[in-house]
Amino acid sequence: MKLLTCPMNGLRNIDEFQSFGPVRARPDPDATADTEWSRHLFRAENRKGVVTEWWRHVPSNYFFLAERDLVSNEIIRTFDASELRDRA
Repeated sequence: MKLLTCPMNGLRNIDEFQSFGPVRARPDPDATADTEWSRHLFRAENRKGVVTEWWRHVPSNYFFLAERDLVSNEIIRTFDASELRDRA
């Protein structure tokens, strides 16, 4: 059984979670052409390395972030989304 540490609920079975994909900057809708919007919505990067992703603990509906290695599928760490805001 694979386990994931939720920042709010602690160590849980990974079946309790849903991944929502990588954290990405949203383009400015007033300054972005249709082709750029299409690329943003439908073309995901497929690169090696560590990515920061949105995750949700389904029973509590708690959204948080996880850093995951795309090669090994190892979850390096999880943290509250407020840390991302504090970095900016």
